[in-house]
Amino acid sequence: MDTEPRFFETNAPGTGGVVGQPLSRVDGYDKVTGKAKYSAEFPLTDLVYGVLKGSEIAKGKIQSIDTTAAMKEPGVLAVLTHQNLPKLAKTPNDQEGKKAIGAPMGFLPLTSDMVHYAGQPVALVVADTFERATHAASLVRVQYAAEKPLASYLDPKAEIFNPEKVQDDKTKGFTRRGDARAALAAAPIKHSATYTHAINHHNPMEPGSTTAIWEAADRLTVYESTQGITRTQKSLATMLGLPQEQVRVVTKYLGGGFGCKGSSWPHTVLTVQAAKAVNRPVKLVLTRQQMFTGMGHREDQTQTLQVGATKEGKLLALVHEKTSTTSPWDNYAEPNSRIINLLYDCPTFESSYQLARANVMTSTFTRAPGEAPGSFAIECSLDDIANQLGIDPLEIRLRNYAEKDPTNGKPWSSKSLKQCYARGAELFGWSKRNPQNGATRDGKYLIGYGMATASYPVHNSQGTARVRLYADGHAVVQSGATDLGTGTYTVMTQVAADALGLTPDKIRFELGDSRLPTAPNSGGSVAAGTVSSSVYVAAQEVWQKLKKLAIADKKSPLFRAKMEDVVVEKNRLVLKANKQKGEDFAALMKRNEMSDIEGTGNGKYGAGYETGMAPGPADSGHEKDAGGHSMHSFGAHFCEVRVDAELGTVRVTRWVSVHAAGRILNAKTARSQIIGGSIFGIGAALMEETYRDQNYARYTNASLGEYHIPVNADIPEMTVEFIDEHDPYINAMGVKGIGEISMVGVSAAVANAVFHATGKRVRELPITPDKVMGALAV
Repeated sequence: MDTEPRFFETNAPGTGGVVGQPLSRVDGYDKVTGKAKYSAEFPLTDLVYGVLKGSEIAKGKIQSIDTTAAMKEPGVLAVLTHQNLPKLAKTPNDQEGKKAIGAPMGFLPLTSDMVHYAGQPVALVVADTFERATHAASLVRVQYAAEKPLASYLDPKAEIFNPEKVQDDKTKGFTRRGDARAALAAAPIKHSATYTHAINHHNPMEPGSTTAIWEAADRLTVYESTQGITRTQKSLATMLGLPQEQVRVVTKYLGGGFGCKGSSWPHTVLTVQAAKAVNRPVKLVLTRQQMFTGMGHREDQTQTLQVGATKEGKLLALVHEKTSTTSPWDNYAEPNSRIINLLYDCPTFESSYQLARANVMTSTFTRAPGEAPGSFAIECSLDDIANQLGIDPLEIRLRNYAEKDPTNGKPWSSKSLKQCYARGAELFGWSKRNPQNGATRDGKYLIGYGMATASYPVHNSQGTARVRLYADGHAVVQSGATDLGTGTYTVMTQVAADALGLTPDKIRFELGDSRLPTAPNSGGSVAAGTVSSSVYVAAQEVWQKLKKLAIADKKSPLFRAKMEDVVVEKNRLVLKANKQKGEDFAALMKRNEMSDIEGTGNGKYGAGYETGMAPGPADSGHEKDAGGHSMHSFGAHFCEVRVDAELGTVRVTRWVSVHAAGRILNAKTARSQIIGGSIFGIGAALMEETYRDQNYARYTNASLGEYHIPVNADIPEMTVEFIDEHDPYINAMGVKGIGEISMVGVSAAVANAVFHATGKRVRELPITPDKVMGALAV
């Protein structure tokens, strides 16, 4: 049932120099014609359908479940509950199990009669059609012993606690650098403000979906909507008690994720258990409403940031405190303080996290987790201080520019933020900004300019790739990566083309199958750099083998040459001193009766290569950096808004983003990523908010009809540019990644523009008309 992308003649330039070019998507034809198969679209024989029934209460205990009416419906095969669901070898319901599984939350539904959050699955109906399964699920009757739930940290009964650590990456709940409290007390300029961020849900175009088929009693294939097939494979194998190689996960195409598909959520393993129970392939697709209670969210949170500065606007102290809501079992919280600690040169810093347990599912990674809300606090505070001191917002950032990483004193592997500021200001026309807030009008509209800094870390990650070069002049390149829809198929085709000296139409890049070489999740901006470096290094191994073959071949013009004297130009092996002497790889392979030759490579962040910035058929060189540099992407957003002084509505009318993120693999797909992330941030700034009823702990707008996201009419033409940045330390390709940084600082840029337009600061996201009118009335 595998389907691979259809590749076709491209519009790219000739052999070599393809990396960085705006190559159109190689998988575009399949997507626009409907040939591309997403995880819920594989037409398996004897396929049946699963539908989840969610809890109608947020806290309590199941007293009874009546499945009689549902089981009498035509086509119904099973109604699975905690009483009859096939058992698992291990669940995440204890800390040891959660760690072993790598689960996003420490509770798996249908393992007991307890209800911990609204919408929690309490039954799974399987029938021969989706419609019959949906109807039967509505007939399942559940009696509860309901209890009063807690909805958030705002509940007076919520117990606020300081966790020893938050996040799975062991981010400490408390961080201190210098004596920030003393520095703050002594600072001549002090600023303190509290910022709140609403609950946000990811809402990708493709909902969470799983299609599971047991090919034998102990062999499973899962077509899964996931950002990480390896992570899903490991998770399922652990829960099922199977060797990892007996679980296959396939994700050929992905309709977005934004972090919610970065972990294996309950519906995935429940579908697998249902397939085992009915001995048929089962497909389960979450409804739009279930997406709000099935795959995490960005948590509701409050941040207080205290800033101490000199009268010239130089930072002296930063004290950051955050409070947010978590689930009954986990200590997840976005690490907001990370960017506050890093972004500017400040001698002292202190941060602490507080959590409150409530009857909600565990929140999770949402695009730029930590950096997006954290930048909102620091970037708004910096603008407030600039306004207080009469300093231009761009100037105060330059005065606090960090030449080294403030968190550890390490030099940056590369940092082109000043160039981002300069180019962004030029493109936007920042010099025309009226220094007085609330002073620029166009009729009834208040006009404001805002800007903010963006940064995102380069996370440590590793992956592998396999390159097989054929004597007929084409190549198959493989890696178990996923394509979020942002262009992995395309950019890896470009990298392989340059590395092998072929045109893109001669490259077939395969991904999305756990049988392929292991790759990291598509998330945290790690996939592009890791996978491209793996492909590049694997190609170098191919050329190393061919060089050895030529040197040992008496019929080769390169016979007995030294390895270091042989180089590769396009698809030819030649002598460095006499490039007329050499031969085509195809001729060498055919003479030696080789139909193909294979190489593998391991790409990782934090290990640059001497040849890494000139990818192509050459030696892979040696690692240059083993953690001696701090590695981050940087950028700047500039925004213009028009605020209706009578209605309080805010419209973004101009937008400029300039980023420095190492090597850009494809100018077109990279620009699209920045535009998409900026739109995501504008949505969070102006409209996105999930309402959780404080009495019942239920979401009241759990649908795309009531959860507002930006549409075309909300977004202006966007200008996006990249600074050409050479980073010899980052990885073999010099790629940092851009998926996350595109959203960092966006909400702050919008908020700062509103502040400039109105002279009033709104510190609660989203900035809706009622809040603007409330601020204007003060």
